[in-house]
Parts: sequence; C-alpha cells; structure tokens
Amino acid sequence: MPMLSFVARLFTVVLVLTFVAGCQTSRYAKTDKVYRNLAKSYAEIIKAAPPVNQGIDSLQQGQQFWVGTVNMGIRRPNFVIIHHTAQDSTAQTLMTFTTPRTQVSAHYVVGRDGKVYQMVNDYLRAQHAGESRWGNNSDLNSSSIGIELDNNGNEPYPDQQIQSLSAILATLKKRYNIPTANFIGHADIAPTRKPDPNNFPWKVMAEKGFGWWYDEVLETPPITFDPVIALRIIGYDVRNIDAAVVAFKRHFIQTDITPTLTEWDKSVLFNLYTKYL
Repeated sequence: MPMLSFVARLFTVVLVLTFVAGCQTSRYAKTDKVYRNLAKSYAEIIKAAPPVNQGIDSLQQGQQFWVGTVNMGIRRPNFVIIHHTAQDSTAQTLMTFTTPRTQVSAHYVVGRDGKVYQMVNDYLRAQHAGESRWGNNSDLNSSSIGIELDNNGNEPYPDQQIQSLSAILATLKKRYNIPTANFIGHADIAPTRKPDPNNFPWKVMAEKGFGWWYDEVLETPPITFDPVIALRIIGYDVRNIDAAVVAFKRHFIQTDITPTLTEWDKSVLFNLYTKYL
C-alpha cells in the first residue's frame, strides 16, 4: 500500500507539472501564431526580387532596372536601450506586450527573478523607444535593441535581474559589435517624456563595459567649456535644455536630478564629454 500511495502521489505530481507546462505554452499560443505570421509576411517582402513598391516615382519606364547584388547582409542593431516596465509583474508586462491596442513591445523582458523572455528577433524592429532622439538618430526603434526590466520604477533591481541583464548585454555587445557608448536608457533618448530606468546602477554597468562612467579624478572645466555643446556631443536632445540636464543627471549624478548643473555636475559632464570626442 505505501508503494502504491507513493506511485499515486508521483503520478499526481507529474500530471500537475504537465498541466502547468501546458498552460505556460498555451497562454501565448495565439500571439505566438500572430508573430509567426507577421515574420512570414516580412520574409515575403524581403525576398521579393525586385522589391515591391520601391520604385522611384519620378523616373519613367525604361529608366529603372533591377540587378541583384551578391554583397549584402541583414541590418544589425547599433544601440541598446534599457527601460523599466513601470508595471507590477512580469506577467503584466507580457500581457501588455501581447495586446495589439498597446502598440508597445521590447526585444527582451527581464523578470525580478532573472528569467529572460525574448519577444522580438534581434534583427526586427520592436516598438519600445517611441518619439526619441540620440545625436542625429531620430528613429531609435530602427537601430536598437530594447530591454525592459520588471520594475515599477521605485524599487531596487535584484541581483539575479542584474546578472541576467549583464549576460544579455555581453552577448549583444559581442554579437553585434555595439560600441560601449551606445548602451543608454530610455530617459536619455526621450528626456521630456520618460524617467526610466529610474535609480539604475549605471556605474556597475559601465564597469562591465556597458556605457561610460566618469573617472575618479576630475578636472575643473576650462572657462570656454559649454555644457550645452557637451550634452549635444554626448547625444542628448538639447532642444529642451532643462529636460536634457535632468536626463543627464538621472543617469550620471542620481543624487540630484534638478535641472541645474552644479560645479561638480559640470566637472562630471566635462570628463564624460571628452570620452565622446
């Protein structure tokens, strides 16, 4: 009887685990199918030779020709944009990113427990950056990988979450040869709209090679130093200078995010600006 009881309990556990795994698989089966269909339609567009709807309108018939080259490749991301989800759980974020009406997504979502969910192929365009600008780039969605951290914006980032994020960043940096300077936050590229990732350990990330940080010893900037020019050279959109200053301080100062640059802030800015020259 004890042996039969053990077998019965084991069988029950197996059934429960199978059911749970099935639920996890089926929960997003519908949206996975939509993803596959979208990817298939994009593949059809890409493989069309000559391309469809890419003719030059002002040229007449007989002036345009198609000759397929043998020298080409897939476009690759050049930036990584880090976000916090501003939601209460990974499940809530996955629901948001699989609901058509939200029109938002990301390539990766990293849970508080360190679990990583990839939602978009690295080569495809996720809708995570919105209206944004960095340097002369005004369409960050088309040139970046978006990573969302499960965090409501007012809590620390658990070690396991940072470890998983670091693993993703290391892989992306190596795979796509992403420059150190191009690991930035949503607030950096959208200073008038977004504060994320709030209270993020940028210094720790910089020590791992993901983004710049200022040196321990700082010089006093010369009298001719122009903070607005420095912010613009780093990449910030300075059309709203107060917002640009706040975004800069949110990333690099963190203890004070007022729209005024102190002498210390200017020393930090000067040190960083020289790394971007």
